[in-house]
Amino acid sequence: MGRGGEDYGKREDVNAASSKVDIFPAWARDVKQCEENFQTNQELGLSSTEVEKRREIYGWNELEKHEGTSIFQLILEQFNDTLVRILLLAAIISFILAWYDGDEGGEMEITAFVEPIVIFLILIVNAIVGIWQESNAEKALEALKEIQSEQANVVRDGKKITNLPAKELVPGDIVELRVGDKVPADMRVLNLVSSTVRVEQGSLTGESEAVSKTVKAVPENSDIQGKKCMVFAGTTVVNGNCICLVTHIGMTTEIGKVHSQIHEASLSEEDTPLKKKLNEFGEVLTMIIGVICALVWLINVKYFLSWEYVDGRLTNFKFSFEKCTYYFEIAVALAVAAIPEGLPAVITTCLALGTRKMAQKNALVRKLPSVETLGCTTVICSDKTGTLTTNQMAVSKLIAIGSRPGTLRAFDVEGTTYDPFDGKIRGWSVGEMDVNLQMIAKISAVCNDAGVEQSGNHYVATGMPTEAALKVLVEKMGLPEDGLSLGHDDHQRCCQLWNKMEKRIATLEFDRDRKSMGVIVNSSGGRKALLVKGAVENLLDRSSFMQLRDGSIIELDQYSKDLILESLREMSTDALRCLGFAYKEELFEFATYNGDEDHPAHQLLLNPSNYSSIESKLIFVGLVGLRDPPRKEVRQAIEDCKEAGIRVMVITGDNKNTAEAICREIGVFGPSEDISSRSLTGKDFMDHPDQKNHLRQSGGLLFSRAEPRHKQEIVRLLKEDGEVVAMTGDGVNDAPALKLADIGVAMGIAGTEVAKEASDMVLADDNFNTIVAAVGEGRSIYNNMKAFIRYMISSNIGEVASIFMTAALGIPEGMIPVQLLWVNLVTDGPPATALGFNPPDKDIMKKPPRRSDDSLISAWILFRYLVIGLYVGLATVGVFIIWYTHHSFLGIDLSGDGHSLVTYSQLANWDACHSWEGFSVSPFMAGSQVFKFDSDPCEYFQSGKIKASTLSLSVLVAIEMFNSLNALSEDGSLLTMPPWVNPWLLIAMSISFGLHFLILYVPFLARVFGIVPLSTNEWLLVIAVAFPVIVIDELLKFIGRCTSGLRYPAVSRPTKQKAE
Repeated sequence: MGRGGEDYGKREDVNAASSKVDIFPAWARDVKQCEENFQTNQELGLSSTEVEKRREIYGWNELEKHEGTSIFQLILEQFNDTLVRILLLAAIISFILAWYDGDEGGEMEITAFVEPIVIFLILIVNAIVGIWQESNAEKALEALKEIQSEQANVVRDGKKITNLPAKELVPGDIVELRVGDKVPADMRVLNLVSSTVRVEQGSLTGESEAVSKTVKAVPENSDIQGKKCMVFAGTTVVNGNCICLVTHIGMTTEIGKVHSQIHEASLSEEDTPLKKKLNEFGEVLTMIIGVICALVWLINVKYFLSWEYVDGRLTNFKFSFEKCTYYFEIAVALAVAAIPEGLPAVITTCLALGTRKMAQKNALVRKLPSVETLGCTTVICSDKTGTLTTNQMAVSKLIAIGSRPGTLRAFDVEGTTYDPFDGKIRGWSVGEMDVNLQMIAKISAVCNDAGVEQSGNHYVATGMPTEAALKVLVEKMGLPEDGLSLGHDDHQRCCQLWNKMEKRIATLEFDRDRKSMGVIVNSSGGRKALLVKGAVENLLDRSSFMQLRDGSIIELDQYSKDLILESLREMSTDALRCLGFAYKEELFEFATYNGDEDHPAHQLLLNPSNYSSIESKLIFVGLVGLRDPPRKEVRQAIEDCKEAGIRVMVITGDNKNTAEAICREIGVFGPSEDISSRSLTGKDFMDHPDQKNHLRQSGGLLFSRAEPRHKQEIVRLLKEDGEVVAMTGDGVNDAPALKLADIGVAMGIAGTEVAKEASDMVLADDNFNTIVAAVGEGRSIYNNMKAFIRYMISSNIGEVASIFMTAALGIPEGMIPVQLLWVNLVTDGPPATALGFNPPDKDIMKKPPRRSDDSLISAWILFRYLVIGLYVGLATVGVFIIWYTHHSFLGIDLSGDGHSLVTYSQLANWDACHSWEGFSVSPFMAGSQVFKFDSDPCEYFQSGKIKASTLSLSVLVAIEMFNSLNALSEDGSLLTMPPWVNPWLLIAMSISFGLHFLILYVPFLARVFGIVPLSTNEWLLVIAVAFPVIVIDELLKFIGRCTSGLRYPAVSRPTKQKAE
């Protein structure tokens, strides 16, 4: 069997094995059943022989490397564009014609080859840019591999193997996880070595807190967040250690599924709205070019093909190959004239300038077309944790005991980050802490394993986020009798002083049963004390006393207990996570304990089942409410979105109550709005009978407990319904949806590399507000792009009209393809780019988003540019005829060069010149050159047309410069929007005229382009013929303003529904 067959068979085995692994729900079975299913036990692990057998079946524990698109395929894809194909065909034909004309030699040979070479260069540059963008697409998959663990501690053959390469793991392996370890595969927890194990899996699930793991089975239909007895590849152990059983490896893990989803999403990437419009335009252009070329040939067929009717039959056929190729060249010139060759370069330049503007606003664009797509965003699907919120736990409420029984004191705590200087406690007098508040500060600082560190300009937590938030609270509380405010160099000063005063000698670790953590301390007074923090209900159950404001201890009666529980309920309703504080000073067993392992009391600490009895008869002192707070700027940004007609949907892995409270606070929902139909879990949405109608509801929507596949499905359905979707996220779980969305927006600070690589845009400040600013910038850029696209297309219509009129009238060819190419690429380029600097409209974010199917060019705009184009054709052909037939025009003397006049009839029948008797012409001057026609007067219509051709080209350039002023505003007059509102445009016009003078007055370039210098009077004629284009367009704009009510009746924006 060949190699391919071997691979196929192996793949089949792996798929079968993978399905077998998937069938067994390890999370819903007890430990014994799991060991039996995987034929292993936690003491001995697998044997080496069994490992090899399983590797044959399951393969290596690594993510697949999908075959990227071959370079040859990428090159072919760059030519899968209508405009590019027309250009390519035009280049090939002009190259063949140049080769055919090469026998004649001389200067025209150089001119003929410049055109195909320039077109080929444009196509090569375009292809290189396209290939570079495509090759960056798969980087998200590479970044995903980096978050996999590299080593694992495994039990095999009854021996412990440390630092085994993680890729060698197989299902059934027994792995030991310790604090700080990265989980190497999806595994079932078999045994907790420490009393608790907590895993930070927010990057995979979107949860804002580390999850406590258990060995107990959970229901089979549990979502990923509910599988408390499973640990997932790529997540991190933040507390404790445990023994686990490998259940899934490689592509069958949850992170493997994300990998597959990213790959699938990358395969289904669509063109941006603008690209679709340009493709449609290209197809229409192909049809128009085809029709015009056919018309040109039909009009001129008599010149290269003739026949006679004899006895009712066609005979005496005459065919002129020379004339045929001449009109073929005209067809090529038409193709060159009709295609705005400079458009790709100008679009790229404008988008690149847009990315610079956005970077100044903290939005880093990774893919240029995203800038334009942002402008028509209709829905923003935002992750909650880290985007709408800070992803930094913060205390927002502090409840202390009052001066007498049955009274409580409440303090609101400001601040949304780990920065101790961010906000203060309202109603707080620094340095006047009573005994009760001192005890709360002491427990928060000492019964705490976390830390807060400064990283650059912001602060980060080390350890559990909730504990870090308590340390920040301690700093905001200050110290007793300390009127000094903290300096920025000592952000942990208060915590350090409390820890100095209360020396910690033992820790009673947190566990799920008693839901508390305690520390035994040696206080500065020489006595031992137990400081405890934990779930409020549990602490109240184990508390017998309470501490009043002045430090006096009284019995905890039922009324006080109910009052505390009522405060707890209120805070829980606001989605706050509550922690209570208590202490105990009568520790008889530990009176002489100092941490010595030989002390009798040490034995009590070795058994976690004793912790509840040690933490009994406590003195309750207060409680706090913590949360992952919303960012300050988000509420206004959501209002801006509503005003701009953009719907905001929140999709989060967090629980429903927390998410709903945050959504109400930031304005996605009203404070008392009924949201039963707007807030669903991911699972509920997947079971919803009419998902599309649910998504079509106006206003905000919330999806909580969402898994990666739920996010993808929501984005897919929205896109199917015609919405342009921007998806934000920071975790691995967001990557597939980021890839699938029209605009994937990743977080720069909190975002994983996977999310960043899958995105189109990265927020340097992780701020939702930045997205809204970027949408405004995108809209402005699109409006400006529309302006220069219309400008360039109107110029091309003029060129086509010019060539068509030349062919229809039968006069000599006014402009050759290389001249048209120069105008399209170089002369039009600077003004088109400068139109990208038009100032944005003041009400740009008060209008609804444009529909992605809105046309670039409406019927009225097309009519306007057809009128302008017709004038361009008349002007360029007219000036050509004027030079041959008039010695003066509009009072401008044109006889200074000494050229001979001919009649219009002679000009239109120039090909019959050799049959005219006595026809002669006198020499004429052009710059320093003298053109003589003694040997062949008929050359006056070939090489002698060089002056008339130069006038035509100069009129075309001048008209297009004036036309760029018309493009400043779609309907606004130049009187209300004068040229100096965009000074860049005036500079660009100067550059374009300068480049035109360059090819006119540098002899070598003049020879290449087949032109000659013009006199002052000839320039006056050019301006006189070109200027009316402004008057004509001003008249058309005035008609447009008067009829806008008829063309755009006020209708509400229809709900987009896909025809079923």
